[in-house]
Amino acid sequence: MSQTLRIPEILGIARRDGRVSVDGLAAHFGVTQQTIRRDLTDLAEAGRLERVHGGAILPSGIANIAYEERRALNQSAKARIAAAAARLIPNDCAIFLNIGTTTEAVAHALLHHQNLLVVTNNINVAQILGANPDSQVMVAGGTMRPADGGLVGSFAANFVRAFKFDLAIIGCSALDPDGDFLDFDLQEVVVSQAALHQARQSVLVCDHSKLSRKAPARIGVVADLDRIVTDHQLPETLTQACLAGGVQITVA
Repeated sequence: MSQTLRIPEILGIARRDGRVSVDGLAAHFGVTQQTIRRDLTDLAEAGRLERVHGGAILPSGIANIAYEERRALNQSAKARIAAAAARLIPNDCAIFLNIGTTTEAVAHALLHHQNLLVVTNNINVAQILGANPDSQVMVAGGTMRPADGGLVGSFAANFVRAFKFDLAIIGCSALDPDGDFLDFDLQEVVVSQAALHQARQSVLVCDHSKLSRKAPARIGVVADLDRIVTDHQLPETLTQACLAGGVQITVA
């Protein structure tokens, strides 16, 4: 197979899984590892992938991946994380769900919960849980981002501050090795921070791809949380930070 035919498929695999490996691609295409390294180098130079040890990931830095690409990333992992998070949420409680494709997966997993009050700044979450007749959904006001249906800014944050949540379920764009969980938009971050402050318990939901991504805006540090729900064991440094802060880790 020529490089012209390999490149779209490599990008498709990266969008689906969040990363690609040299070994895996070489076996998939039946070519040498050196051939795949050249492909990945060309894609990195074109800004379409970011090289990491043993492979490549979707690029990140100061701008987030497009919403539809994020939605397609690690779908099975997000479904497992969502199911595990939903098991932590009892009936008859008030929760907050922020912007993100993982929190949208949590919303799907809550369709059979009863007597939930759900506050969200995520239009997609509101539409999903609108199908649950036993949920009351309240949507924060604010500036809407057409790209992903997120409501952001001080109006949304002030709306969130009117509540006391049993649980805040928070997604992020990146989880840094030093324990910071991060996002791209400061106007989004202030809403998530307000929800964390107003919650009796807080849960971060994130798949393993967030460990290899970067984002510039700090939501908080893992010690601010009660639990992290993810799909792989965390690196040792993060695990130790969680243990030191009394943060429980659920691996789905």
